[in-house]
Order: sequence, then C-alpha cells, then structure tokens
Amino acid sequence: MTKISEQALHNVTEDDHARITATIRKVEKKTSGEVYAVVAHQSDDYFYVAGFMAALWALLLGFLLAVAMSFLEFPITPIALALAQLASFAFFMILFHFYPALRLIFVPRSISYRRASHNAVRQFMAHGIHTTSERSGVLLFVSLAEHYAEVVADAGINEKVEQFEWDEMVATLVQHAAKGEVANGFVDAIEQAGGLLAQHFPPQKGQLNELDDRLVEI
Repeated sequence: MTKISEQALHNVTEDDHARITATIRKVEKKTSGEVYAVVAHQSDDYFYVAGFMAALWALLLGFLLAVAMSFLEFPITPIALALAQLASFAFFMILFHFYPALRLIFVPRSISYRRASHNAVRQFMAHGIHTTSERSGVLLFVSLAEHYAEVVADAGINEKVEQFEWDEMVATLVQHAAKGEVANGFVDAIEQAGGLLAQHFPPQKGQLNELDDRLVEI
C-alpha cells in the first residue's frame, strides 16, 4: 500500500472538517444511505509487539556475535552473551518507551495492517454505522501511522456493490493521503461513496439523518 506522508498527521484543519461535513451533507441529499468518515493517527500503541520483535532481534544478534567471536578465537561466555542480549533488549524497551514513533519500525506490516483493519471494524460498530434502517451505512477509514485505508460497508449496500468499487475508494484515500492531502482524499471518496449509494438507495420522503455528518479524528 502506498506510503502516507507524515505531513498528513497534522494537516486536517477546521476548514477541512467543515468541507468534509458539507460534502457528506451534499451527497446524502441524493440518497437514503449514510456516509461516515474516521481518521486515526495510529490504531495501536504496538509496545508489546515491538518489544517481542526486539527480543527476537536481541537473540539473533547475540547468536551472530557469539559465532563471530568464535571465528576470531575470542569466545564469549554464556553469561556474557546472556547479559549482552538482556542489555540490548532493555535498551530497545527504553527507546520504545520514550520514542513511541520508533515502535512501528519493528512491527511487521502484516501485523500493523491487521491492527488497523480491526480498528476500522471497531469504529464501524462504535459509531452505530451498522444500525441504519436500510443497513446502508458506509465507513471511510484512514489510519495514518500504518499507512492504511479501508472502506467498511454494511450488508445492505455491500451486497449491491462490486469489490473493485470499494477498492477504488481505498485507492483514492491512500493516494491523496500519500501527498499529505487527507481532507481531499475524504472529499473525493465521500463523493464516490455517495454516487454508489444514490444508485442503490435513492432518497426517500421524510428520511432521517441517522449518523453524524462529520470527520472523526481519533
């Protein structure tokens, strides 16, 4: 997945929030469906995951050090090796405590993507997107630290839309965020989602606005 710029962490302004809200309201006038947007700065603290990976690295480096020392005819004692590995692990844990941004360097991408995806589902449930009357809610989700985006659609709309159409929205979110244009990505993706919802869930007389029209930052 395309890397998301670190600039994107700080460039969602009040004007951007207002523009996203206006876009959601505009597209929802043409559909009885609902669009919701969430941007997460990070989906997990990764302290224990990074610590586990650091422990594996400490063990591996200790083994390589012992092998290297044996070839140099300067064998290292088991106690010295264990102390060196323990000191290495402790150093990384202290580093992770004071500099949390370094943790993700040690976290496999598959794990960070999985955590971000789980967070997207949590947000979908926590904000009641699954409770709309027609099961037509769509969540647009971006997790910046993990460089991850996902669209979570409720059953009513998901069964009517092909997967590639959701993938196009994800691509829109990621491509804009990679350039530090998170708000533009949401605006474009909201319009894409609104177009699909309008096709399958046209507006109804007296329809209620069941979800807040806004971008949530977490």
